Amino acid sequence: MGPNGQGKTNLVEAVGYLATLGSHRVSSDAPLVRMGAERAVIRANVRQGERQQLIELELNPGKANRARINRSSQVRPRDVLGIVRTVLFAPEDLALIKGDPGERRRFLDELITARSPRMAGVRSDYDRVLKQRNTLLKSAALARRHGGRAMDLSTLDVWDQHLARAGAELLAQRLDLISALQPLTDKAYEQLAPGGGPVALEYKPSAPGEGHTREALYEQLTAALQEARKQEIERGVTLVGPHRDDLLFKLGQLPAKGYASHGESWSYALALRLASYDLLRAEGNEPVLVLDDVFAELDTRRRERLAELVAPGEQVLVTAAVDDDVPGVLSGTRYAVAEGAVDRV
Repeated sequence: MGPNGQGKTNLVEAVGYLATLGSHRVSSDAPLVRMGAERAVIRANVRQGERQQLIELELNPGKANRARINRSSQVRPRDVLGIVRTVLFAPEDLALIKGDPGERRRFLDELITARSPRMAGVRSDYDRVLKQRNTLLKSAALARRHGGRAMDLSTLDVWDQHLARAGAELLAQRLDLISALQPLTDKAYEQLAPGGGPVALEYKPSAPGEGHTREALYEQLTAALQEARKQEIERGVTLVGPHRDDLLFKLGQLPAKGYASHGESWSYALALRLASYDLLRAEGNEPVLVLDDVFAELDTRRRERLAELVAPGEQVLVTAAVDDDVPGVLSGTRYAVAEGAVDRV
């Protein structure tokens, strides 16, 4: 508890960073470092049953971040992934429904990595190949526009193969995730807004096709890249792949984006988070539930319903500026946050 601007979100943001190596508020690490400081440190004792681990992350904007597990310095930051799992509810979640496709891709990929930490490596490989391929395409486009000598693009075939291979793995994981989330999201929406559904999750690929196996997806991506090559060279950017895909949320027969009311959009976003929580809980260690200033955004009915659904969680962290915003069913230990200091009430 505490007034706005005192550091409540910083606390739960640190917990979330351990789980995703990113912030739910900002896209880079620089705003996470206290003004005037060179770095930030997140240190946490994580207890799972009888097992206890000390995780330390050092955030160095502009440089490589560092990580330690149980005082060992021979680990990469992404080796931390999977030790802590979180499901975060925040006001920013409304962007899942109303925002750009990038918000929905991020939602899918963070949940994929929570289910299978090895996917952090696949995502990193895909991003690296995409960057290299875009650099080559941009150079070819500039040479073409300025009447220079045509570039040798024979290496583009190699990058196509790498992009299609990593992309097929990422796509397969996304499609499997959506299949698992669909019934859970529909159930959660019915709990939050009885009679308001049904809801449906529909993946919108930039390389359409019928196959869902990794090999079929690889072939689809390869063919789509070949078909788009001329246009890509003209524009200097990769137009096909998971980085261009979207996830359509439907409410009844209509897309939620543009048609759902504000309350329906909130219920949908909350249902997606509840479905994520149910999925992770069923597949392994129960995640930490984080509700960051969510209750202030909801009407009384939705507050009560959400509180009842998350109250059985093993560990729930809630931030609120006003104590009365937190439903009584979430009776737990209170901490006062003021000027970055945390004290038990």
